[in-house]
Formats: sequence, C-alpha cells, structure tokens
Amino acid sequence: MGDAQLGRRWHKDKKAWFGTGSGIAWAADIAARHRWTAVRSAFDLVVAPRPRVMAYVVAYAELALGLGLITGFLTPVALVGGLLLNALYFVLMIHDLAEQGQNSMMALISVVALFGMSWQTWSLDGALGLFS
Repeated sequence: MGDAQLGRRWHKDKKAWFGTGSGIAWAADIAARHRWTAVRSAFDLVVAPRPRVMAYVVAYAELALGLGLITGFLTPVALVGGLLLNALYFVLMIHDLAEQGQNSMMALISVVALFGMSWQTWSLDGALGLFS
C-alpha cells in the first residue's frame, strides 16, 4: 500500500496536521471570516497564538473520546467531551449548513447516550461500578 493510499485511511494526515498546521490554519481562515465577533476574538485569543499545541489538543481529545466510547471507560466524561467538541465545531461552522449534519447527529447521540445513562451496561464503567 503506497503512502497516498495510507494517507487516505486516516482522518488526519499527520504531516499536514502537526507539521504544517493545515487543520488549524483552515479553522483560522473560517474564524477570521466568522460573523460573530465573539468567535473571532476567542479564536484569536486561545487558538491562534498556539496552533501547534492546539493541533495536538484536538487530535488527542478526539482519540481520548473515541477510546472512552469504544471501551466504555469514563463514558460520561467522553460523552460530555464529545458534546463539547461538536458544539465548538458547530459554532465555528454555524454559517456553513453543509457541515452541520454530521456534527448535529454526533451531538444528538452524545445527548441521548448521556440521558440514557449508557455507561451502566456493557461497559468497563458498568463492570467496575463507576457512575452507578
């Protein structure tokens, strides 16, 4: 399997995401054109000064969220984290309706799983008696 094929298998291209900062640069472009001043200001204050750190924060937050949900370990924490990540992305992309469907569904899944207390069965949390 060639490098081009391998790169398509992963959600984030490591060289572009961590090396050149393409993901954060894309988000910076979106934030700079955002209609809401609060979004532009928050992005400029929190993300723009440290793009490399924020690239790692996003990648590891997504990894921790996925592992938490797959293993069922600290499930409510992972669900709240997922809801927050989707809400942040939703707010950033609020004016691009094409981007909203997937994140709306993932946020809805997080809310349903939280209110359904999905960690009580078939999870490490349930087996360990956490959050009962």
